[in-house]
Amino acid sequence: MNTVHNDVVLAPNERNPMTDFYRNVHCVMGLPVDAMSMDEAVCHLQQARASRTKCFFSTPNLNFMMASQKQSGLRESVCMSDISLADGMPLVWVSRLLNIPIRERVSGADLFDCLRQQTESLWRVFFFGGPKGTGQSACLAFGDQSVGILPTGYIYPGFVSASQMSRDDLLQCINQSDSDMVVVSLGAAKGQDWICRNRQHITAPVIGHLGAVINFVAGSVQRAPRWMQRTGLEWLWRAKEERTLIRRYVNDGLSFLRVLAIRVLPLALHQARQKPQIEDLRNASTAYTRQGSQSLIYFQGAWTASNLQPVRDIFTRIEQSHDSAVLNMAQVLSIDSAFVGLLLLLEQSLTMRQLSLRLTETPPFIRRYLQLSCVQHLVID
Repeated sequence: MNTVHNDVVLAPNERNPMTDFYRNVHCVMGLPVDAMSMDEAVCHLQQARASRTKCFFSTPNLNFMMASQKQSGLRESVCMSDISLADGMPLVWVSRLLNIPIRERVSGADLFDCLRQQTESLWRVFFFGGPKGTGQSACLAFGDQSVGILPTGYIYPGFVSASQMSRDDLLQCINQSDSDMVVVSLGAAKGQDWICRNRQHITAPVIGHLGAVINFVAGSVQRAPRWMQRTGLEWLWRAKEERTLIRRYVNDGLSFLRVLAIRVLPLALHQARQKPQIEDLRNASTAYTRQGSQSLIYFQGAWTASNLQPVRDIFTRIEQSHDSAVLNMAQVLSIDSAFVGLLLLLEQSLTMRQLSLRLTETPPFIRRYLQLSCVQHLVID
């Protein structure tokens, strides 16, 4: 097993992977979240490992959701993910209030446990980050077990910046381990930043920031009882186990109550008033033209998860054209969380290619929907 901690050289810039606009993704308070069950998430990761297809998965929780309101980089990192899972009951509660089909919490810790318990073959796992000594303890905790997880190494990078952790020698150490998955534990913002910087240079197909997982595996922190996890009270247990988290939980809780009052509940009422008519869904259409280096798309009618196939097709076409995009929203009658989720993916895809997304002639009620969905940055005409 390997342990390294120093500084220096930046990893080279990553290339831009293609975006999957056919995911069942929804916008939940400014973040794209996949409507995916635990079984589906496990299957997705297993398929990525089997095919050696790159899969960066994010597990946004309440802290992610609150922090992303102020840190655009954190929001962008979730938009760059290949899948984004609702790790936190508040995201599930918000989804239920807004009729978003995310019915199940898929926490990173539970996902890791599911991989650990499967018996088909060993997952070769590398641990990056965590408190000093925790990576080694996590590796030793697996002992000589022959199913589930085989630890391949660990790195404690120390308290340095994400760029200083992106040195060639550290990436080489990870790649030489021939791992299937890299578990990153650096704190949400720094961990997501590190993954976005380096994921295309890491040969392990699966990578994700799983925060406390390394502590749970090492045994330095005990996980909450199941009933507390199911009822959304795991934070109370975590506060008991890690007193340094108390202030964060208090701040996040107060911010969440504010978001409920000024965003979620008004959005639920707005949706009820703007419920799309069946005829408007049936008559929805798009028109695509190119003007120089821009793709110009005219939308008409109501767009929800039930009729988004043309939108998925046209967003894929935009990405392949390497054009900036202008979406004319003048004739749009209604949108939902699935449409906005695709907008977030398109915006991030274009931004990574140094291109732009612009919405024009956005009707006031659509503008209001986007603002209440915490994506007000999209409504600048």
